[in-house]
Amino acid sequence: MFNFIYYAYLALLINENMSKILIVEDDVAFCTMLKTFLQKKEYEVFTAFSGNEAILQIQETIFDIILTDVRLPDRDGITLLETIRAKNVATQVIIMTGYAEINMAVNAIKQGAFDYISKPFNPDTILEIIEKALLTEDNPVQKINKEQSASSAKASTPANAKVSFVKGISDASKKLNEYVALVAPTKMSVLVIGDSGTGKEYVASSIHKNSKRSDMPFVAVDCGAIPKEIASSEFFGHIKGSFTGAVNDKVGHFEAANGGTLFLDEIGNLSYELQVQLLRALQERKIKPVGSNKEIDVDIRVIAATNEDLTNAVKEGEFREDLYHRLNEFSIKVPPLRDRIEDLMLFANYFLEESNIELDKSVVGFADEVLDTFKKYDWPGNLRELKNIVKRAVLLSQNDLITLELLPNDIAYASHNNKQTYGLFKSQNEQELILDALEKANGNKAKAARMLSIDRKTLYNKLKQYDISL
Repeated sequence: MFNFIYYAYLALLINENMSKILIVEDDVAFCTMLKTFLQKKEYEVFTAFSGNEAILQIQETIFDIILTDVRLPDRDGITLLETIRAKNVATQVIIMTGYAEINMAVNAIKQGAFDYISKPFNPDTILEIIEKALLTEDNPVQKINKEQSASSAKASTPANAKVSFVKGISDASKKLNEYVALVAPTKMSVLVIGDSGTGKEYVASSIHKNSKRSDMPFVAVDCGAIPKEIASSEFFGHIKGSFTGAVNDKVGHFEAANGGTLFLDEIGNLSYELQVQLLRALQERKIKPVGSNKEIDVDIRVIAATNEDLTNAVKEGEFREDLYHRLNEFSIKVPPLRDRIEDLMLFANYFLEESNIELDKSVVGFADEVLDTFKKYDWPGNLRELKNIVKRAVLLSQNDLITLELLPNDIAYASHNNKQTYGLFKSQNEQELILDALEKANGNKAKAARMLSIDRKTLYNKLKQYDISL
C-alpha cells in the first residue's frame, strides 16, 4: 500500500513539473515525429541531431530522460552515455537502435543506461519505458538537482528568451551559422544577400541577438514600403509643424534604434536622394529631424538586406558606391531552400508545429507522398512559400497527416524532369543514385543518407547489398 501511494505521489509530482526529454537522433523525420508524440503527452522535448549538439545542450540543461540512437554521425551512443553520466548521474538514458545489436545495448545498460529499445518501435512502448524511468527511486534526488539548476538558470536567462526559428543541418546552413557567429560580436555593418523569402530578417535578428547590443532595440524597416515623400521623416523624424500633416513630433527609425540595430530590408529600393542622407547619417553618426536645427547623436549598427545585385546597381548609377561600401563591411549570402534540401523537413516540421498552435489543430506529420513532393519542388518562394503551404494544409486537414490533395495543384503536380532528385528509389537506378549521392557528399555517409532521404542504417545495408566500399 505504501509503495502504491509513493509512486502515485511521485507520478503527480512529475506531471506537475513537466519532465524534460532530449532526443538525440540524426534521422530528422523520425526525430520530429517522436518529439511531436511526446509533446502531446505533455513532456517538454528537445532535439539534437548529433552527439556534439547533444553535449552542448546537456551542458546547459538538466534532462530527466535522454533518448539516444546507438549510432550518430560523430560518435556512438556509448561514448555519449559516458558524458551524460559524468554530467548528471540522475539523468536516465534510453538507447535506441535499429541494428538489433543486442551486445552493444547490453553493454550500454552495464555502463548505466536505463534500458534499450529496437527500432522500429510502437510509440506506446517507448512511452511505457519513459514512465518507468521517471519512477525510479533516484528520481526525487534528480528533482532536487534539477530545481536547483533551474533556479540558477532562470537568474541568468532573460524572461523573453526563446528560439524563434531552427538552424539547418546542411553544409550551406552550417556555413551561414558560422558567419553569423563570426560577425555578430563585432561592430561591422553587414549586408545580407538572398532571394525573397530565404529568411534575411531572421539572419539579421540572429546577428543582433548574438551581439553586444542584444539588450537594445532591433528596428526593422522595409525600405520598399516607405513612400518617397515621407521617407526622410520616417528615418530621421520630424518636429511638429515642419510640414503639412506634421501635427506632432515624430521619432524616426534612427533615433528609435539608438544603441541597438537598424535593419534596412530591401535597401536597393531607396531613392538616390535618401541614399545621400543615409550615407551622411552613417558617416557622422548624427541625424537632424525634418524641420529641426538640432542634431541628435546616434549609436547604431546597420544591417542591410537585398535580393538585388547591388554591384550592378552601382555600375548603372542607381545605387551610390560609397554607401554600398559603407554597408558592405561584411556580406552574408543566405542560400535558397533548393540548396538546403537537407533542411527542408526541419523547417516543414517547425512550420507544422507553429501552425498547429496558431490554428488550434493537432496534425502530427506529412504523408510519404507529400515528403517526396516537397523534396522535388524548386521552392521559388523559399521559406516563406513553405510556411504558407504548410499553414494552409494544416487548416484544411481533417486527419493526423497532411496528404497530397491538401497541397496547391502547382506544387502537387509540378514537373521536375529537369532536376536531379533523391528520395524514393527506383530499382533500375538505385545503385547509381547511391554512388552519385556519395560523390556529392565527398564520401560522408551520414550526409549522403540525408540526401537520399533514408536513414544511415538503410544506406549501410544498401552499400553491403551492392558491394560498395569507400
